Amino acid sequence: MDPTQLFQAGMLLLALLFLFLGLGVWIGLALAAVGFCGIVVLPWLMPAMASMPVEKVMGTAIWQSMASWTLAALPLFIWMGEILFRTKLSEDMFRGLAPWVQRLPGRLMHVNVIGCAIFAAVSGSSAATAATIGKMSLPALLERGYHRPMAMGSLAGAGTLGLLIPPSIVMIVYGVAAEVSVVRLFIAGVLPGLMLVALFSGYIALWSMLNPGLTPPRDPPMPLREKLRAGAQLFPVMLLIGFVMASIYFGWATATEAAVFGVVGALALSAWGRTLTWSSFVDSLMGATRLACMINLILAGAAFLTQAMAYSGIPAAMAAWVGQQGFSPAMIILVLTLIYLVLGCFIDGISMIVLTASVVLPVVAAAGFDLVWFGIFIVLVVEMAQITPPVGFNLFVIQGLTGENILSVARATLPFFLLMLLAVVIVTAFPAIVTWLPETMLAR
Repeated sequence: MDPTQLFQAGMLLLALLFLFLGLGVWIGLALAAVGFCGIVVLPWLMPAMASMPVEKVMGTAIWQSMASWTLAALPLFIWMGEILFRTKLSEDMFRGLAPWVQRLPGRLMHVNVIGCAIFAAVSGSSAATAATIGKMSLPALLERGYHRPMAMGSLAGAGTLGLLIPPSIVMIVYGVAAEVSVVRLFIAGVLPGLMLVALFSGYIALWSMLNPGLTPPRDPPMPLREKLRAGAQLFPVMLLIGFVMASIYFGWATATEAAVFGVVGALALSAWGRTLTWSSFVDSLMGATRLACMINLILAGAAFLTQAMAYSGIPAAMAAWVGQQGFSPAMIILVLTLIYLVLGCFIDGISMIVLTASVVLPVVAAAGFDLVWFGIFIVLVVEMAQITPPVGFNLFVIQGLTGENILSVARATLPFFLLMLLAVVIVTAFPAIVTWLPETMLAR
């Protein structure tokens, strides 16, 4: 087929996908339906396109997408986060962190950032991170008279760290889609995650110094012994985080085996904290099952669509077209950033990745980008989508916690959106921030 026909075929499939999504069809089923049309309907409309036996393509694609040892880590890390979501972790975290940030400009608002960074290391979900920390920190901040928009914005922005600081559900999905080492992705996410924490906390401190009247006075001084006693409440969860991450980084365990250690450790922590009941155990198990099944359905539908697209030749043609245009790497990244930001206004991050993988990855590979670096880039952009209306999940979480309308929450979160955009610029200009740590650690 000539490029014009391939372009028309691609636009037809894209229009069908948005039609199905607009009709409210589940994303996984919509992807599978578009894949079916790509294999059955397009060859009928365009005889020059080769036809394939749909049942064989579907069976092979779905089996290959599901029969992955790496993918087994996904439900386990989700379950670990669900278990800890139902413990007193957020209360312990607030009490443990609050005495240590009193001297910083912005004071207790730093608890949102640091608390989200800590919980992100045991969750992998941005919505769960924002909800867990927000349930304890937002009422405490608002009760003490902290600036309401800044309290909401810092929580919504910092909640996105659940996607970047490993273990990350989105990283696992990308690793499977791009056939990239999940361990390498986890290691690559550490420095960008810390950079984003520094950007968020730095902005809070600068804003506080420029607006001293909007920050309440600090709490009465606490003796060092009391600070240490409060900080000790964080020790169990920090020990769990350290063990799970160290087992991955130092090669003691694969990502899946580390996820098992995480689940066992989370169960032990909840039992030690006396929050593990039969009811909480079943709730955590069912919550993890529902989320994992949803993600697997999306992955299965996307795998079938990817195969259909591959047989049609559309991704290869698009990659060749991009190569012929002579676009600079910076231009490609700029265009992809804009595309993902637009998609983020309508669909969730996991769907964004699996939906675009078959088309974007050949283009990225042809342009010479490192796929591990691109994985972190795409996670950063997906993070930004978590706080863009109308389908920004973190905005919904903050709306539920505060009762504010979605536009007010989005307006409060705008500075943190811009900081994430700055992070994208930084990792694009200095890719070693992403690639140095995995190259160093895995070269041993």
